[in-house]
Amino acid sequence: MRNIKYLVFGTLFGIILTKSEAISWFRIQEMFHFQGFQMYGIFMTAIPVGIISVLLIKKLHVPTIHGEAICIPAKKFHKGYIIGGFIFGLGWALTGACPGPLFAQIGSGFSVIIVTLLSALAGTWVYSALRDKLPH
Repeated sequence: MRNIKYLVFGTLFGIILTKSEAISWFRIQEMFHFQGFQMYGIFMTAIPVGIISVLLIKKLHVPTIHGEAICIPAKKFHKGYIIGGFIFGLGWALTGACPGPLFAQIGSGFSVIIVTLLSALAGTWVYSALRDKLPH
């Protein structure tokens, strides 16, 4: 019961994604064709919110749901980020879905997105199987 707040916030997040049309395949295609501002506006709102949230987590020493300290290690740039970002963006453009809205899209009745979800899970599994062989 103590984790009910996460269910509530996750549900609210799904409603916000749906109402803002961030889960709309058409809005995502507009973004990739540079024909609409809506998705860019959502990102320009989400980025400062994310930055402020991380700063507050660090400043207030907010623990995990299990009471453990949150440690955000510094990351060094690696060319693999460019390659991974390209692959991620290509998949996003082709499917009209990224991991955040996948479940909201399925919950909204876009059952074809189940194929995208299964593909994302398969890709994650393949990466975990090949991780030791990839440059990091």
